[in-house]
Amino acid sequence: MRSATQLPRYLALAYALLIGYACLHPFSGWQPSGLPLFDFVGAPWPKYITALDIVLNVLGFVPFGFVLAAAQPARWPRWAVVVLAAVTGALLSFSLETVQNYLPTRVASNVDLGANALGGLIGAVLGVFAGRRLFDADGWWHQWYSRRLIHGHLGDVGVVLIGLWLLAQLSPKTLLFGLGDIRSFFDLPTPLPFNPERFMRLETAIVAANVLAVGLLTRSMLQRFSLTVIVVLVLGLGMRTLAASNFYVPPRPLLWLTPGAIGGLAAGVPLLIAGLLLPRLIRHMVAAVALLAGAVLVNIAPENPYLVFNQTLINQGHFLNFSGLTHLVAGVWPFLALGYLSAINLLRSNGR
Repeated sequence: MRSATQLPRYLALAYALLIGYACLHPFSGWQPSGLPLFDFVGAPWPKYITALDIVLNVLGFVPFGFVLAAAQPARWPRWAVVVLAAVTGALLSFSLETVQNYLPTRVASNVDLGANALGGLIGAVLGVFAGRRLFDADGWWHQWYSRRLIHGHLGDVGVVLIGLWLLAQLSPKTLLFGLGDIRSFFDLPTPLPFNPERFMRLETAIVAANVLAVGLLTRSMLQRFSLTVIVVLVLGLGMRTLAASNFYVPPRPLLWLTPGAIGGLAAGVPLLIAGLLLPRLIRHMVAAVALLAGAVLVNIAPENPYLVFNQTLINQGHFLNFSGLTHLVAGVWPFLALGYLSAINLLRSNGR
């Protein structure tokens, strides 16, 4: 039989899409390189490759191999699952490296291909042992899933959505929990000039709206209220602390703890407590309004001129890919969350 949850399949699909975006970002300047399409396969060892590049390329594909192996039917022999997951990872990497021939900001590399394939293989081996035990009916995840989450696809998709929200918190250019900024996608200017007092009020409103929205969204994927709602928000603060420790100059782990953020948390937590007491349908409506309000406020908020990014780190190849990826997720997440809330209401209204 298959794993007791479809979560590994959703994670594998989401991770493959994220890898594809990171490897092809920024999707501009498409043109033929003039070289044979598969010339990179037999190219000599490149001079610009470092040990860190190789390690990151290996590590980047380990989770993909892991969840892909865990998603396969339990009746399949382990060697077949390892081969399938490893070959799929290698084919994904080969496809992306080939497409990179048409991007002037990218360099197709057989070293990257080999490192990605090795990472997929390592992840697949781990997945057939640890992954299956994690996601099968007797595994820890299924036990927690059965007690906490709503059953079926909605529960699995909700977990992926929360995972994407946590990933978005690593975007260094966003305010605390402030997602939905789509101005850069359409090359739109900042509508308001920077004013310290107004910026603090906007930040307070953004944080409060998103605490309410994320808390209620997390509650929507649970069978009943649990401390999972609080844990998700605390993990979000942890991810912001991690980002502030690495992407700013000088590194300041609590850089996100501004007066506006403190005010937003102080206002958002009571609003969330009150929202959790509402009936399910009204909770979902409040969450949707809070998501939209937070996105609107983010798009009218000016840039914070006091933030100094570690451009040396961010402009490096892998970190540039990662920055572009987190920026995309941060921009589209509120709209994915709105779609999720709509799906829950639609399916439950139909008795499913």
